[in-house]
Order: sequence, then C-alpha cells, then structure tokens
Amino acid sequence: MTIVHRPGLKRRQLLLAAAASGAPLARAASPIADGRPITLVVSYPAGGGADLMARLIAPHMSAALGQTVVVDNKPGASGQLAANQVARAKPDGASLLLDASSFAVNPSLFPKLPYDTDTAFTPLAVLALYPNVLVCAPGFEAKNVKDVLRMARAKPRQLAYASSGNGSAQHLAGALFEQQAGVEMLHVPYRGGGPALNDVMAGQVPLFFANVASSLGIIQSGRLRPLAVTSRLRCRALPDVPTMEEAGVPRYEVQEWNPVLGPAGLPAATKSALQAAIRAAMAEPEVLGRVRSLGGDLFPDNSDAAVGAYLKAQRTLWARIVRERRISLE
Repeated sequence: MTIVHRPGLKRRQLLLAAAASGAPLARAASPIADGRPITLVVSYPAGGGADLMARLIAPHMSAALGQTVVVDNKPGASGQLAANQVARAKPDGASLLLDASSFAVNPSLFPKLPYDTDTAFTPLAVLALYPNVLVCAPGFEAKNVKDVLRMARAKPRQLAYASSGNGSAQHLAGALFEQQAGVEMLHVPYRGGGPALNDVMAGQVPLFFANVASSLGIIQSGRLRPLAVTSRLRCRALPDVPTMEEAGVPRYEVQEWNPVLGPAGLPAATKSALQAAIRAAMAEPEVLGRVRSLGGDLFPDNSDAAVGAYLKAQRTLWARIVRERRISLE
C-alpha cells in the first residue's frame, strides 16, 4: 500500500520545532533528490507498528522539507525485501527505509543477507521504543512472575509460551527471559501473532510476550492478564504492572523499535536535512501523543553516536541470544 503526503501549511511550525531541537530546518529545506518525492519504504504490511510510525511522521516530514513523502509498504522475508531495495538505491535521500527491531536480529538468524547490514546503510534515527508485556489468560494459576519462575523450575521444558513464529520478537523475548532467569521453558511457535494470542486467551498456551501497543485493548478488556512489562521503567499505559526487573528477573529489557535508514553514502547536507525533518516530526504533539497512547516513548537521543551505539548493542545482544539459545528459523 502506498500513501502520499504532500507539503502542507504546517511547515513554519515544523521549522520552529526543529530549530528548538538544535537542528534548524532553514538549511534542511534545501532540495533533496532534486525535489522529487521521498519514499519511506516500510518493511512490514499496512496496519503494523512500522506502518503506523511511517504514517505518523510522513505528513510532518513532508511539511518540514517542502517535498512530497510517499509511504510504500514492501513486506517480506522479515524486512529483507524493503532493506535490500533501499540498500541498492541511489544515495540522494529519495529512498529511505523504515524498519523494525528485526533489523538488528536478521544478521544472526539468516546465514546470508542480500546486503551488508554494517555497511549498506546510513542510520538516521530511532523513532520510538515500545515495550512488550508478559501476559496470560485471566484464569492461569500464576499470579506474578515469581509464580511463573517457580512453575518453570519445578517442571523444566514444560511451561509453555507462544510466539508468532521461530525467530519472532515474541520468541526472542521468551528466549532472553529463559536466559536471564535461568529457566527452561517450552516454546510454541504459531504462524502469526493472531493465532498465538487467541490460544493464549483461550488458555491453550499459558504465556505470551505481547507488544503493549497491540495488546493494550485486550488487557484493558480483561481478556488477558499482564504480569510484567519488558522495559526498564514502568509503562505509562500500564502503570500498575511491574517491570520484569521489579518482578524478579534482573537485567532484563526488551523493546521493539523502528529505525529510519538511508542508503550508504548519503551526502552530509542531505543526511542533516532528513534528520532535522524526522526530529521535527517526532516533536509534533500528535505524534508524541499517539506513541504514548500505545505504551511507547520517543527514543531519548537521536545523535549519530547514540543511534549507532544502540544499533550495535542490539545486534550484539541478539547475536548472543540466537547463538546461546540455538535459535533457528526451522
């Protein structure tokens, strides 16, 4: 699905917002790709978290830059199709990748990617962080995470958690939980998050590491019971739910996130203009409010150093978990 956002009347406000953030857009307004439309290539289908972020920021980027911004969904191969398209694009700013946290996992899961993750891209920003939440059916006997750990230790490899598939975000969250808590559980992969979530609500599988954004309504309806969120700090959308560390699993943190990247070799002026437009878009009350209503928060520091360090840390973490837990796609 392709969505087009053309420049609007809010450009002046966005210029001021970007200037307040320390990156004046007076310079960012210089033409990118000779004024042609800018395409945000989204690695997942319409309706998902990555698509949501693209639709939120595209109109504000368009207003800031004075150029049309097109949202183009290119799902497939865990984000590889979209990433490869942008990796091969001309480095003029006309083609950008809006991906998900799988960007940092794919190099460890797939023996060969059609691009070099380290060298094929110019990181521009990480947009927002969305925690997961460990949930169960309302009638499940465990009342908290300590109960879950007690049950897992009493019967190794029998207490089950569902996921949307091998190597999925839910699978990796569960694998990290096992690693950090020193327990062995049973992973039950499904073909998609919907069927997995349905079976958890029905009590067929006890546990699921759900994304807060997609499960919040179900939790609020009482059809799922939250046990702990996977962020270091409590989630403002679920303020009474403890963090995993508070619940008894030290050094545990898993969040889903969305990077924006261009092809390698973006000119410095083009890179700066795009980064300023992204910062201005993320500063919009509409964007911030929507992110927070879904349980997320903005990435705290989008300097080149912070973004680079975060991408490296995420790749290192998941490479270790994939290796040590012997995770594969089969």
